[in-house]
Amino acid sequence: MTFRHKAQELAGKAKGKAGELTGDEELEGEGQADQVESKVKQAADDVEDAAQAAADRAKGALKRND
Repeated sequence: MTFRHKAQELAGKAKGKAGELTGDEELEGEGQADQVESKVKQAADDVEDAAQAAADRAKGALKRND
């Protein structure tokens, strides 16, 4: 997870809450969309990190077998 994605999630929460408090459904929806987008990006980062870790382990295993 990157700080940028977490910041986007928090901004989305704030935007959604502001929309809720003011009765602005469009703003509330934008906030929810920002949160979802952030969570998808965080999940993609997690997958990328896991794939890199798996590749590093595979390289290490190949070096030990040489």
